Amino acid sequence: MHKIKDLKPGVAVVLADGNFPKGEHARQFLRQAETIICCDGATRSLVDFGLEPSIIVGDMDSITDELKERFAHTISPSEDQETNDLTKAVYKALEWGLTEVMILGATGRREDHTIGNIGLLAEHGHKLYLQMLSDHALFTPLYGSGVFSSKSGQQVSVFNVIGQAKITTKGLRYPIRNRVLTNWWQGTLNEAEGDEFCLDFDGGVLVVSRSIK
Repeated sequence: MHKIKDLKPGVAVVLADGNFPKGEHARQFLRQAETIICCDGATRSLVDFGLEPSIIVGDMDSITDELKERFAHTISPSEDQETNDLTKAVYKALEWGLTEVMILGATGRREDHTIGNIGLLAEHGHKLYLQMLSDHALFTPLYGSGVFSSKSGQQVSVFNVIGQAKITTKGLRYPIRNRVLTNWWQGTLNEAEGDEFCLDFDGGVLVVSRSIK
């Protein structure tokens, strides 16, 4: 069973157009990133924060003409309506050969976008190492059994996003024993008992949320 690696500031960042990070932990990823792939609607927030995008992706329906002109050399437009802007950003990361990416700004504002982005994380996290960070939690896709670092009392939720994995946990306050989670709510509101917890399963894809406060 392998230990799950948590990304550290310095890796590439994809910035989506949800709630712009307010917490210092998330903002460190922006400040230290050498590469920032920015969804078009998030460009204004990034500029107001004092940073510039490495590239702007999307259908360019959520960016002002002033910013289009200012960053004309970094815009990569796509009119593909079969993918959302965050998917386009992940594809750009793959095109550039990036292997580790932290996704920021992918939650909040619209609940349907948040749910969709969690699903996107599960779909693409095996192509490159992805994690998603909000001001409240770190989300990690999991494709096989793994051990997560934690702190006693840390809030943990487990989502069975793809497939019908039978899950067994160790180190959580409310154990799951050889159970298929048939609805997203069933694995929520758990709690770590110590400095690590384990998820044992085979088949399917999980997304694990750990609180950062």
